[in-house]
Amino acid sequence: MLEIWLALCRSHQISQVLVNIHAHANAVKSFLQAKDYGVQVTVVEEQELFGSAGTLRANRKWLAGDTKFWVFYADVLTSADLGAMLRSHSPGCAATLGVYSVPDPQRCGIVSVNQELMVTGFVEKPAFPAGNLAFAGIMIGTQQLIDAVPDKPQADLAFDVLPNLVGKMRAYTISSYLLDIGTIENYAIAQETWLGLSTESRA
Repeated sequence: MLEIWLALCRSHQISQVLVNIHAHANAVKSFLQAKDYGVQVTVVEEQELFGSAGTLRANRKWLAGDTKFWVFYADVLTSADLGAMLRSHSPGCAATLGVYSVPDPQRCGIVSVNQELMVTGFVEKPAFPAGNLAFAGIMIGTQQLIDAVPDKPQADLAFDVLPNLVGKMRAYTISSYLLDIGTIENYAIAQETWLGLSTESRA
């Protein structure tokens, strides 16, 4: 999975990547040291988890000077066209969220949008989903996004940040292959359906 992500970054001229690790840290370090993956990788190990949003705040200096940056959830398997998503990002927006349709919206962060694809609602794992358009775990963030991270232990993007930025984010629909392999069932599906990074994703 990490090699696929690094290849996707390299193909879209993303030259610097911060990899945040906790579980199986030594295995990840050994993997990254095994060869040159074509991007400059900084590894940050969290002895105690900061949370998905807390990690951004903790590594703010690494992002200093960048007006925008990518956030990737490593358990997402995709051949998304990152170039097209980047071109869709509007200056002034706090973030652009990659979204896709899911069959099981109760286990996802559900996004509501208007006709201009501005985000009008975000609810993490809703008991009664308003739709099936889910956050894909791929995001373009800005300093405005980091500013919205609360100073609390294990701050989470989906619970503590994104709902508070409704009206300040855009959505980008990902139509290419995307699968959250955070379950055994989806991991098995990936073995049967993943064909590798497409020509489109390398554009």
